[in-house]
Amino acid sequence: MIGMTKRLRTALGTRGHTEALKDGSVKPRTFEFDFEDIPVPAIIKAFRRMVRTQDFDISELAMTTYLCARAHGKPFTAIPVFPVRAFHHGAIVHNTKSGVRTPTDLEGRRVGVNRGYTVTTGVWARSILQHEYGVDLDKVTWVLSGDEHVAEFRPPSNVVPIEAGRTMEELVASGEIPAAIGVQVDSPDVKPLIPNAKEAAFEALRRTGHYPINHTVVVRNDVLAANPGLADDLYDAFVEAKARYLDRLRSGGIETPDPVHVRVMNMIGDPLPYGIDANRQMIESLVGYAVEQKILPRPFTAEELFAIAR
Repeated sequence: MIGMTKRLRTALGTRGHTEALKDGSVKPRTFEFDFEDIPVPAIIKAFRRMVRTQDFDISELAMTTYLCARAHGKPFTAIPVFPVRAFHHGAIVHNTKSGVRTPTDLEGRRVGVNRGYTVTTGVWARSILQHEYGVDLDKVTWVLSGDEHVAEFRPPSNVVPIEAGRTMEELVASGEIPAAIGVQVDSPDVKPLIPNAKEAAFEALRRTGHYPINHTVVVRNDVLAANPGLADDLYDAFVEAKARYLDRLRSGGIETPDPVHVRVMNMIGDPLPYGIDANRQMIESLVGYAVEQKILPRPFTAEELFAIAR
């Protein structure tokens, strides 16, 4: 049995609001973190390890990967902590010489997706295309540059792999694929498809509360079962670490503050809301989009997804 003072193997990116957990200045009451040294750019590799072989007791995980994993019975459960949020209006780029001028021009075309179909950025970006710009997602062929973290997932019929030996960047740069989501293409011909994407994203936040969740934190079910109260303890530790970060952010104590956090803080207050109620709109929206995009066979309620009802 896992004892209450156990060191729990943890995969978590180091960011301003998690730094106090990583340096030990905020400690959980009932266990100790045993952090694996994983740079933020490599955290995606930890996602796959958690999904496929449950390498960690506690792990940061992309939100749609978590939804897909739950649908396929993976043995872990999230707490309502969301260490990464992002806006995705600017994630959709197009080759300006390809004939694509507006989002609806994507219908009948091939559109690239960085890595897998279930990547969270792709889900949010497709939802923007559908719900803000009227794109029929079923009329697009989605071309993937990688595979899925959840190996059991089977994509819909209009999702295909990239041609062998090609890269998404070169295909978009050449115009062979006229647009893509989540790729960085070094070409003067490749621009964001949505004009003034940054301002469009903040306008969506102002108008509808659209503030996408990208990552959550999951705990293996056997660890939760062996340690009653661990989920609450873990949640409280994340809240305290975030509170210290926000104090520094508000007081100007951060030398290079995250500009998105600053602007969101000025608009809505907390730029990193945790808990179910504070995030219900975005949780339910993402679940709904995952059902629409044939990633989930049925919707989950928010309460089904999290180990604690905070």
